[in-house]
Amino acid sequence: MTGQVNTKPRGRQFFNNPGPTNIPDRILRAMDRPVMDFLAPEFLEMHRACYAGMKRIFKTDQEVYFHASTGHGAWEAAVANLFSPGDLVLVIETGYFSLGFKELAETLGLKVEVVGADWRKGLEFAKLSERLAADKGHEIKAVLAVHNETATGMVLPLAEVRRAMDQTKHPALLLSDTISSLGSMEYKMDAWGIDVTIAGSQKGLMLPTGMAITGVSKKALEASRKAKLPKYYFNWELMEQRKPQRFIGTVPVHFFFGLTESIKMIEEETLEGVFSRHARLGEATRAAVRAWGAKGNGPTLYGQTEERLSNSVTTVLMPEGHTSDAMRKIALERFNLSLGGGLGPLMGKVFRIGHLGDLNEPMLLGCLATTELAMKTAGVPFAPGGVDAAIQSLAS
Repeated sequence: MTGQVNTKPRGRQFFNNPGPTNIPDRILRAMDRPVMDFLAPEFLEMHRACYAGMKRIFKTDQEVYFHASTGHGAWEAAVANLFSPGDLVLVIETGYFSLGFKELAETLGLKVEVVGADWRKGLEFAKLSERLAADKGHEIKAVLAVHNETATGMVLPLAEVRRAMDQTKHPALLLSDTISSLGSMEYKMDAWGIDVTIAGSQKGLMLPTGMAITGVSKKALEASRKAKLPKYYFNWELMEQRKPQRFIGTVPVHFFFGLTESIKMIEEETLEGVFSRHARLGEATRAAVRAWGAKGNGPTLYGQTEERLSNSVTTVLMPEGHTSDAMRKIALERFNLSLGGGLGPLMGKVFRIGHLGDLNEPMLLGCLATTELAMKTAGVPFAPGGVDAAIQSLAS
C-alpha cells in the first residue's frame, strides 16, 4: 500500500505551556453535568463554599468577587473600581505582563509611571523606595505589581514591596496580579498588605480559561466608593446589591462546579504540599536547563537572580543564532509537546516550560526528555545530561 504517510503525532499531548494548564479528569467530570438554576439552594451552598475556599487560598479574611472573564477582566475590574480619571499609579516593571497592566491603566484614563527594572534581574527596591519617598503630596494612588511574571519566569517579592511602602509611610494601595502564582507558590494577601488580588482560573486553579477572581481589602472598598471611572459589569458596589451570588448577569454555574472540585483537590494535598511540589518540579526544571548550558553554548536560564526564579514557569534563553519558534514547532508537530513561546521583545529568543497546576514528576520528566529530542532534531546545541540532572534533583 502506497500513499502519503500520516505524520500526525499519536498519544496524549504533553501540555507544558504556562497557561492555560492541564485540566484534571476530576475537574472535567465535576463540570460534566446538567445545568442548574443559580437560585437553587444546592447552587447557593456551592457558591458559599467556593467563596470561603478562595478566601483560604488567598489567605484573606476580606472580600472576594467572581467575574466571568479572563484575568485581564480582573485587571480592568480593579482599575475601574478604584480610580478616577487622571489618577497617578506606579507600575513595577517585571516583563511583558506588567507593561500590559500599564497599557490597560492608561487606556482607562490613568496617568502611569513605570519603575523600570532589568527583566532578567528584577526590581531594585531602592528605586521604588526613592520614588515613593519623593511623593510628598501622596499623588500616587496605587502600586501595580505582577507577583510572578509569566513571560520571564521571575518572581517579585511582594512582602518587600509592602515593606518599601510602609517604610516610606506611603498610603497608596497595593494591587497584585497573581495569575501564574496563585495555587502554585506561597501567597498571603492579608499578611503582605495586598489591597487587591487579581487571579484567573486557568493556571494553578486547574480550570478552563474564563473565570476571574478578585480579593479586595476594606481599604480598597473604601477607595472604590469615591472612584469616578465608569463601570457596570465589573462594579463591585452593584455586585454587592445582587446578593447572594453577587453577580452581574447570568452566573456561570459550571465554573463553580469545577472550582468546588479544584478547591477540594488543593486542600486534600494541602496548600503547603502544593507549594512544595511546585518547588520540587521548578528546581528540577532549572537543573535540566543548567545542564543543557553547561558547556557555554547551549540554552540557559533567562532569569539571573537565583532567589527570584519562579516555581511555576521556567523561561529558557536560546543560544545565539537559534530561534525558539522552530524548535517549538518541531516539539508540537512531531512529538506532541506544547511549550510556551517568547512574548513581546522575547519572541523567538526564549521558550517557556510551564510546571504548574496538575503536574507530577513523570509528566515533567517526559516534557524535559522530549524538549531534548526537539532541540536535537532542530539542531540546537546543548550539553547532554539535562534529564539526569532533573532526576538527581527530584531524587534528592
